Amino acid sequence: MPRPAVTPLPSREDTGACGPADTLIVLLPGRGMTIGELADEGFGNALRDSGVRADLLRVDAHMAYYRDQSIVTRLQEDVVCPARARGYRHIWLAGISLGGLGALLYADAHPEDVDGLLLIAPYLGEETTATDVAVQGGPARWTPTSLTDDAIGVRAWTVLKRFVSEPAGAPPLYLAFGVDDRLAPTHRVLAEALPPQRVLTAAGGHDWPAWRPLWRRLLAEAPLPRCR
Repeated sequence: MPRPAVTPLPSREDTGACGPADTLIVLLPGRGMTIGELADEGFGNALRDSGVRADLLRVDAHMAYYRDQSIVTRLQEDVVCPARARGYRHIWLAGISLGGLGALLYADAHPEDVDGLLLIAPYLGEETTATDVAVQGGPARWTPTSLTDDAIGVRAWTVLKRFVSEPAGAPPLYLAFGVDDRLAPTHRVLAEALPPQRVLTAAGGHDWPAWRPLWRRLLAEAPLPRCR
């Protein structure tokens, strides 16, 4: 059964392995996932093994928050503002599939709150929209047309257009996806517009066997603070 959007947005924290941290990674799940599933798949353990001086917050941002368009408000009021009040100075947003879209939407609305983005197989709308982006020369040159019947895709690529057009003013965006992912055609269009060192791929599709190693690689390669 569909779950309702409740206030405040539920979350669970995994502390890092090297003492107090001033960096928080906020992890948004994909459609149909639970924050318990994220723990079962080892995402908290991977953080502790990575040598990253940061804590992880698994946020139960399920589909209902996107349907009622409250995802950005709830993240700000229930996650980011309380994190700042607790002393976190740096916040990275991470998301899988639908969660990647949520991370983008928040970074667009509140870029001053976000130090970086770690997107794993993000949902960026329909493949036809990504094809249109590619035909027009990539997100920096793309303009939506009246023939584009994909509201989510237009929203996602409009946000991405700002990220790749104004890199000096945007937080770093890392993209990770499985080469056999059903969404890979859209990911490859975005990958072409990013620095190569910010694009990570792995064998596998839209599932945990690809996402687990990609998460570990993101933690290893992103410019996150390290244990001494």
